[in-house]
Amino acid sequence: MAAARAIQSGHFLSRIGYDVHSNVVQRCFATGWATVGRCRCTVQNGRLLTTQASDAKKTPLYDFHLQHGGKIVPFAGWALPIQYTGSGLVQEHLHTRQECSLFDVSHMLQLTFGNSGCVKFLESLIVTDVANLPQGRGTLSVFTNENGGIIDDLIVSKISDESISVVSNAACSEKVVQHIQTKMNQFNSSSHQSVDVKVITNRGLLALQGPKSAVVLQRLTNSNLSQIPFMGYTNSNIADIDGCFIARGGYTGEDGFEISVPSDYCAKLAQEFLKHPEVKLAGLGARDSLRLEAGLCLYGNDIDEETTPIEAGLAWTVGKARRNTGNFPGSDTIIKQLQEGPSRKRVGLISTGPPARGGTKIFSSHDDEIGIITSGSPSPSLKKNIAMGYIKTAFCKIGTEVQLQVRNKKVNATIARMPFLPSNYYNVK
Repeated sequence: MAAARAIQSGHFLSRIGYDVHSNVVQRCFATGWATVGRCRCTVQNGRLLTTQASDAKKTPLYDFHLQHGGKIVPFAGWALPIQYTGSGLVQEHLHTRQECSLFDVSHMLQLTFGNSGCVKFLESLIVTDVANLPQGRGTLSVFTNENGGIIDDLIVSKISDESISVVSNAACSEKVVQHIQTKMNQFNSSSHQSVDVKVITNRGLLALQGPKSAVVLQRLTNSNLSQIPFMGYTNSNIADIDGCFIARGGYTGEDGFEISVPSDYCAKLAQEFLKHPEVKLAGLGARDSLRLEAGLCLYGNDIDEETTPIEAGLAWTVGKARRNTGNFPGSDTIIKQLQEGPSRKRVGLISTGPPARGGTKIFSSHDDEIGIITSGSPSPSLKKNIAMGYIKTAFCKIGTEVQLQVRNKKVNATIARMPFLPSNYYNVK
């Protein structure tokens, strides 16, 4: 009941984030410009500048970021730090892997679904078996279109059969809200049940990520974090701040927590975390390189409306009960691919030479074009170039040698297992 009240009063679970490519910073400092969230940025004396950042929406931590040296860029309509003065992408990345880092993810679209029809309605939009999702647990899912393509990815958190939290990408917010509104109107006019959907705007989200995150957070809360599994959550007081919703998960492959907190208390909580020596701030750039090492998709690059969850390696999001009934958008295409296999698949790659970026073509050893890179960057942890992309299924076997067309030159690459690093998600012992 406490969790249910938390959602009703505006608490919600954050999703594993949607962030800018790690190569943005590198390209900025190498060439003096970059495109960040469709906005052109310039570099002067090693500082990212933009005339459009001032027009972007600000999270509750905007002033906090400026006070702590955040280099602000516009992203998905929001002003967010890509990194912080005195550190840098690589340092922020490695600190997250070794200790823990604090990220601002308050820009995400945050929704609550309520009333007797919320489970049935949500299942009409996504592929997950929401009915059998245990209360108190969350899961990754995808909104699909009638062709099986991914409208957006999201986190579903089940508070009860009449209260569900959903968080999805900031960049897709207008599209997703419009999609939900259209479907909700149809549902409420034709069903004996009803559903209400609310957008949460009075709360921020802080992501504490890394192997020391539980140690740090436990010092500030009386909740027993050892009893919260990966994708579980609790409603608690943190550092004398009431109404904090703690969800175990994140977008880095590490143990961590995403914490929903009333907007007026976001800066206070962030400052409390920084009092602990294990904690440092990290921005969008490190968040992207971390998620790439973890083999996690970035919407708009690795998944989109032309990509099915089966092609993307997300078949596990399609619940068994949903496969049997097939009553979700794009089910014909998705179930056929489950049975017969897709013609292409998302794979990981490790390459030599210059790092491959999104849009790089993939060739077989016989020089046939077989796919395309969707994300790529140097891996700070592995000190190798890593990437992910889509290739024809016949070439997907781990260890297969391929070539990448980088800067008008072919470089060697090998199909690699993802995640590139072992995941460190927490399970209750």
